[in-house]
Amino acid sequence: MTSLPEFSRAAVLREFKAPLVIEEVPVPRLVEPGAALIKIEMCSICGTDVHLWQGALSLNVNLPVIIGHEMVGRVVQAGSGSMTDSVGTPLRIGDRVVYTHTSCGGCYYCTTARAPTLCSNRRAYMYENIEEPPYLLGGFSQYGYVLPQSGRLRVPDSIPNELASLSSCALRSVMNAYSQIGAIEPTDTVLIQGAGPLGLLATANAKVRGAKKVIVIGSPSARLQMAERFGADVCIPVEGTSARERLDRVLAETGGRGADIVMEFTGVPAAFVEGMALARKGGRYLVVGQLGEAETSMAPSMIVKKNLQLIGSFSGDARSYSLALQFLEKHQNNFPFHEMITGRYSLDQVNIALTRMKNFEEIKPVITVD
Repeated sequence: MTSLPEFSRAAVLREFKAPLVIEEVPVPRLVEPGAALIKIEMCSICGTDVHLWQGALSLNVNLPVIIGHEMVGRVVQAGSGSMTDSVGTPLRIGDRVVYTHTSCGGCYYCTTARAPTLCSNRRAYMYENIEEPPYLLGGFSQYGYVLPQSGRLRVPDSIPNELASLSSCALRSVMNAYSQIGAIEPTDTVLIQGAGPLGLLATANAKVRGAKKVIVIGSPSARLQMAERFGADVCIPVEGTSARERLDRVLAETGGRGADIVMEFTGVPAAFVEGMALARKGGRYLVVGQLGEAETSMAPSMIVKKNLQLIGSFSGDARSYSLALQFLEKHQNNFPFHEMITGRYSLDQVNIALTRMKNFEEIKPVITVD
């Protein structure tokens, strides 16, 4: 058995908006059947991490917690029955893995509804209290615990840690969204709201999936320039334009109809109403970015009059993680994924990294854990 330390250094949040503190959190002495202990090598930072830190999520957070949920690491111990991943690939000690939030496999949502991300008994990494076993349920930590009910995927050798961690939230959320939106026809215009990590990844997906035209609305200009390299045919800045001007531009690009498919990845409540206006009659509008507590006003009649299909997409299951890794394995040289990784920080620099992410000074920073 691998010799393990008694404690793991981890970045702990005890009070919303307060700086994270590096603490020593117990390493579980026993790895239960179906579970695994991971030596975390890297954890990328997500906008959701910032929202949780600021207390701005409409989800329950059981403080104190270890923030971080986009982690990749190597298996150092495994409980019985846990040596294959969620798609049947053999797992060995030392293999790199990414892993999912839990689903119980037995509730209504896991079985009848076939929607494991909505599991009634779901447990999510970085939302769980560090003072209760198994303690290490967050990514900004030297070690992490994979719960028995969590899916886990072996990371292909060709995918570096930076992109593996990217796949474990941002890209899997995009893959899950596309799984729900349905077929993209070669005549379709896909409009992406947001030029952050999810928006950029969604742009690449739309291009690969054969959209006739891909339009990205976002800011700042550097992000839009990157969106062009991820496959955007048209980029429309938010800065310096009004919603009416943006709509007029989209109508001009779509024969006066609007986009066939609109996908929201901004997290800005006002973008939701704008997205419905940008969709054509009979179009599809998929919402991914709205996890905050802020509200917006809308006229429900727009949904009816335009005969819109309005779809929400939350998180992603093991299938989405697998699709994300496959997408990277095939396309990592076709798009500038590596340029999304804009800063590398140590665990002790976590507050600097979070602050820079909060101030939109980073696209996708990563925490390297030693």
